[in-house]
Amino acid sequence: MRLYEAVAKRIVELCNDKGITINALANICGMPSANIKNIQYGRSKNPGLKIIVQICNGLDITIEEFFHSDVFKDYKYFDEIMKF
Repeated sequence: MRLYEAVAKRIVELCNDKGITINALANICGMPSANIKNIQYGRSKNPGLKIIVQICNGLDITIEEFFHSDVFKDYKYFDEIMKF
């Protein structure tokens, strides 16, 4: 699984846990829903840390909580994010 796919899965997982939709999450975070939907549908291959922090703030979780998921447990393809 690619990192952007894992991030998208985690966002959906967190929304399901909180019982909210992607649109509701976007509203809570104060960002256009297109930003999150682009991540969800793989159009954004490199979601920035600023967006992830906004999502964490909207969900009232830490970055550590965001990445503390089985989705990232065995992630080892860091070379993918190091390519510029």
